[in-house]
Amino acid sequence: MKIKLHSRIDDIKRDQWNALVIDNYPFLRHEFLGAMERHQCVGEHSGWIPRHLACYDDSGQLLGAMPMYEKHNSWGEFVFDHAWADAYHRAGIQYYPKLVNAVPFTPATGQRFLAQPGSRAEIARKLLSGAKQVMRQGEFSGIHSLFIKPDDYTLLNQDQALTRIDCQFHWYNKGYAHFDHFLSTLRSKKRKNIRQERRKVMDSGVNIRALDGNQASEQDWRDFTKLYRKIYDRKYGAPAFNIDFFLDIASSLPDQILLILVDDGHNSIAGALMYADDKTLYGRHWGCDGYLDSLHFEVCYYQGIDYCLEKKLQRFDPGAQGEHKIARGFVPTETRSLHWIAGRPFRQAIAEFVQREQSGVRGYMRAVQAHSPYQRSTQSESIVL
Repeated sequence: MKIKLHSRIDDIKRDQWNALVIDNYPFLRHEFLGAMERHQCVGEHSGWIPRHLACYDDSGQLLGAMPMYEKHNSWGEFVFDHAWADAYHRAGIQYYPKLVNAVPFTPATGQRFLAQPGSRAEIARKLLSGAKQVMRQGEFSGIHSLFIKPDDYTLLNQDQALTRIDCQFHWYNKGYAHFDHFLSTLRSKKRKNIRQERRKVMDSGVNIRALDGNQASEQDWRDFTKLYRKIYDRKYGAPAFNIDFFLDIASSLPDQILLILVDDGHNSIAGALMYADDKTLYGRHWGCDGYLDSLHFEVCYYQGIDYCLEKKLQRFDPGAQGEHKIARGFVPTETRSLHWIAGRPFRQAIAEFVQREQSGVRGYMRAVQAHSPYQRSTQSESIVL
């Protein structure tokens, strides 16, 4: 096996890369990562510099790979390490650059390395060894593998890795035949509240369209991009994605896209962008222009649940944060990340930090689970991905 470092994913053959993506996980597909690079969503200006690790056999066939980035900030990671960076700075030690094995700006649990079936354990060891060699040679402070699916976590959790956990709120399809079937498992008050929220939106007279990449027009994407940017202008700073990126993925991944657009008869007033793989729907971006009671819940949650029921998907991951999701049928779900710290001065302190953090997060999950909207007989427990 030979390890090679690539500064562009387009230097790796698309068909060989995608053949190793499990369940068509959209964010690790060559098309998605490539679109981010081609349309300057990542690069030196954003602090996400591609350093993809690939493993080849002697004939040049791709055996495995790890999407990796050189980071000079902590923007867009959603596993927050600002306190670590601050401690390094106060001690006069460089925290940046670091290496991040993740999908930029995407806190969605999934595959974090590619490998030929039957050789996953061996390739995981080879890739991790290669990543640690890059870390040492480039004097990076550490490697951070974020939002790892369970199988990848098991194989990568070696060589003194530190585990961080967090809580998200996901919806799980228990074989519901339709939306009312799902509602029947909730307590009467929660069931009534959801019906009232959906009725408010329906009675408002707005038009809601659910589009895939083939159905959405260029104007639809321009309308959504404008709405998406408005949210960032008001709250979050600079948006990561742009119209060229959205048009690119609409063309290259049309069947894995769900674009929800809402208009008032004249203009688009709200929208949400979601992606799907063979088992899961992922809510990623929301934008709006103005306020309509319960519209956010309808567009970002209930439309997604409807889609999962229609397509028979097992899970709906609507994105990070949001305790308000509990009352709408989403349950606390533990996410995991792995961290390899290069320098000895802080490794023990960080290890103690993550141990305390794990205890705090699990305590929080137990507390919020007490507010589950489900009837006792259909209670959904906290879940570990």
